[in-house]
Amino acid sequence: MAKTFKTLLGNDLTNTRTLLHEAIPITGTISSGTYGNNNIKTFSHGMFESVYDYPFLSSSANHIYDITYGHSSNVSSTTNTQNAKKLNIYNQMAQVLMGYDVNGNIRKFDSDGTLDDSTGIMNQCFFTNFSRLLTKDEIKKNSFRLSLYTSGSGLSNRSTALTFGDYLSANQFRTSPSGDYGLLFTGSSVIAGEESQSVGLVFYQAGIAVLTSSIFSGTPGEAEFGAGDVGMPSGSITECTISGTIEQLANGLRHRIDDIDFNNTIELNSAIYFCRVNHNEYNYSSNPTYVSGSKLVVKNNVNDLPVTYITSVGLYSPDNELLAVAKLSEPIRKDPNTELTLRVRLDY
Repeated sequence: MAKTFKTLLGNDLTNTRTLLHEAIPITGTISSGTYGNNNIKTFSHGMFESVYDYPFLSSSANHIYDITYGHSSNVSSTTNTQNAKKLNIYNQMAQVLMGYDVNGNIRKFDSDGTLDDSTGIMNQCFFTNFSRLLTKDEIKKNSFRLSLYTSGSGLSNRSTALTFGDYLSANQFRTSPSGDYGLLFTGSSVIAGEESQSVGLVFYQAGIAVLTSSIFSGTPGEAEFGAGDVGMPSGSITECTISGTIEQLANGLRHRIDDIDFNNTIELNSAIYFCRVNHNEYNYSSNPTYVSGSKLVVKNNVNDLPVTYITSVGLYSPDNELLAVAKLSEPIRKDPNTELTLRVRLDY
């Protein structure tokens, strides 16, 4: 009689974890508005703007990232445009990404990663929040690169772009309430112990990059951050963060992005079942066409061995409920002289 079910034992199952990576390039033309700014979505609340790869009203458009600006209470002032909203954005980001100190206060963003409020505090920050569509489970460590024009005036007179990256994060990264994060530096030659040169942070699981506004300070960057171009503030970065709206500041940063590159990470968990077929198992079939009258159609002579061809494997629950089916690329011959081990992998 054909055997239909066989119980899987503990040594027939193993679990594995595989990390897959995909390269994600984001060009500056997408960030600056490839489709006449139709791929840039703004909102009436004015607290951030979203960048898409196609006009955002298109059904095929994909959300790429959000961009916004915020500052801490250290520089908060009633004369600052949208002061309350800028403060709320900073505190919201800091609360989620940095957490609280021992006194219950929200930690401020710390460029050197020491969590010491006396050094490296970033009081004025640009935030780039990448969509989950791009980052998947997380950004791969030591893969984040942001090429940015930090000096020059406006759109028509930008100088050579600088590349910021998490160059030390392959072996050196920090942990926050939102997961792991790394420090952003302006050159790949940075070494451990030079954390004070950091100009920002990248949070890998959260998919958020934080940059201090001070990267636009100094000559000639301090001269004109926005240059009064359309939708952008006019003046130095210091003046712009005071007089400019969040949307204007986001526009200013967007138009200074030359390129963004990183690798995402997909965590693939697999259950592998080893379905073992002994020599005396599954040599007959319950298919009605396997028998013609009282004879097996696969046997030409009475002394021939029975033969079957395995085409699929079904995994069942203890209640005999079919949970999964694995199809073989081609039928495998089975007779009493052969034993098989079929490896079935379930990914999730």
